[in-house]
Amino acid sequence: MALPRRTGGQVLKWVYEKGTVDFAQMSDLSKDARAKLTERFCGLQGTVIRHQVATDDTQKLLIEWGDTEPAPEGSALRIAGTRSDRQTETVMIPTEDRKTACVSSQIGCPVGCKFCASGIGGLDGNLTAGRIVEQIWRLGRLDGVGRVSNVVFMGMGEPLANFANVTQAIRTINAEWGLGIGARKITVSTVGLPAAIRKLCTLDVPVTLALSLHAPFDELRRKIIPWAEYSTIDELLDACQEWFVKTGREITLEYILLGGVNDQFEHAEELARLARTMRANVNLIRYNEVDGMPFARPTNEDVRRFQEVLREKHVNTHIRASRGRDIAAACGQLRHEHKV
Repeated sequence: MALPRRTGGQVLKWVYEKGTVDFAQMSDLSKDARAKLTERFCGLQGTVIRHQVATDDTQKLLIEWGDTEPAPEGSALRIAGTRSDRQTETVMIPTEDRKTACVSSQIGCPVGCKFCASGIGGLDGNLTAGRIVEQIWRLGRLDGVGRVSNVVFMGMGEPLANFANVTQAIRTINAEWGLGIGARKITVSTVGLPAAIRKLCTLDVPVTLALSLHAPFDELRRKIIPWAEYSTIDELLDACQEWFVKTGREITLEYILLGGVNDQFEHAEELARLARTMRANVNLIRYNEVDGMPFARPTNEDVRRFQEVLREKHVNTHIRASRGRDIAAACGQLRHEHKV
């Protein structure tokens, strides 16, 4: 299909600046170009089958996709059976000074964290780079959102287990011709794959790295995160230290507080010790309830007490607000199957 060289730039401007994927509306393209593009290409690949708005203005989309990329042959991804309803959820989290898109990188999740809904049913496949970017594009078109300012890979899936597609999507998210979101406003959250973290150090877009630690002791971490059997906490922190040395960017340690499980004094003391071995800040996250899972949300008093222990040890610590809980859009609540 022969088209003028300038056509690509024109299309990208329409898609990312003007917010349309309808080739027929791209008025500065020739009639012939518009017809050829419409015949050969599809602007969007997903279908929004549910849109929910929470009382705190968080918005969630349930998107259904067609066929997806299978997980690599011979990998430890533990793929579930093929489904006809290949769906992911993606979330817009608005505040006064930012509009954050929480995106999914996979359909389902292979990690199987015991407290998280995303891994129920296993993994159905990887999302392509285009489908990752499409989530952000769609969130930016929702009423009252406008320009997306931040992106966090904290939705469904393990981003570093879909490395090629995630990093390709990051380049589009960051590019001037794409979504134009600054590298420091893009966060990749991982449960911890040391080799992939080291590989991410070479990415030409210096994103923020967040490690989902969730337990300061290996034995406890293996109980709540099955993939913890593949690497120790020391191995993960060594990879994170290499990240800091090569990128100059400090690490965010994410820690979900499970009532009576990992929120005791000894856990806070050890987490503080680990955090002080490197340049890191800690985000504390209250557990968000998931039906059928045997965990409890900690009390506000317990959370503040845990934070105080860390701050007394001079660890920069924040308590992350749980957004969108009434529509199951908060951390750990996203699912890949629509239940009517």
